[in-house]
Amino acid sequence: MTEVSSLTGRLLVATPALADPNFDRAVVLLLDHDEEGSLGVVLNRPTPVDVGDILAGWADLAGEPGVVFQGGPVSLDSALGVAVIPGGSSVERAPLGWRRVHGAIGLVDLEAPPELLASALGSLRIFAGYAGWGPGQLEDELGEGAWYVVESEPGDVSSPAPERLWREVLRRQRSELAMVATYPDDPSLN
Repeated sequence: MTEVSSLTGRLLVATPALADPNFDRAVVLLLDHDEEGSLGVVLNRPTPVDVGDILAGWADLAGEPGVVFQGGPVSLDSALGVAVIPGGSSVERAPLGWRRVHGAIGLVDLEAPPELLASALGSLRIFAGYAGWGPGQLEDELGEGAWYVVESEPGDVSSPAPERLWREVLRRQRSELAMVATYPDDPSLN
C-alpha cells in the first residue's frame, strides 16, 4: 500500500459537481487523515439548537452563533469540540483538555471542566456528528474531483457567518479556485 500524505488540518471544499446533499457547498476541516481513513467536521452547517441546550457548561465559551453545528452525517448523537487557542501554534505546552490538530486549531475534551480551558480559548465550536471516510475512500473522491483541498485558517473554525464560508474560503485562493466562488447556487437559472 502506498503511503498517504496527511491532509490533517486542511480544508476540503465541496466542488459544485459534488452531488451528495450531505456535502453540498460544505467546508470540512480534516481533524485526522492517515492510511486508516479520515475524519473531519463540516464548518458551515449551523443547527437551530443552542449549545446551552445540550452542553450548558460550554455555552458561554462557544462563539457566535452560539449553536451546535452538524459536523457530518456520522454519529449525530455524539459531540466534538473544536477550538482555537490564540498563539496556539507557538505554544509549547497545550492547555489541559485541548489537543492540537494543526497550528492553533485543536480538539477540546468536552468531559473536562469548561473552566479548565476558559482562559485559554479564543473560540469554540460544538459539532454534532462528523464526516468520516474509510481507508482510501477520500483519496478516491479527490481523484474524482469531488473536493478542493486548501489551507485552513484559524478563523474558519469560528466564522460568524458560516453560510458564507464556502464562498469566502474559495475567494481567498490565489488560483482559478477564486472564480469558483462566483458559481451560482442553481446554474440552471443562468
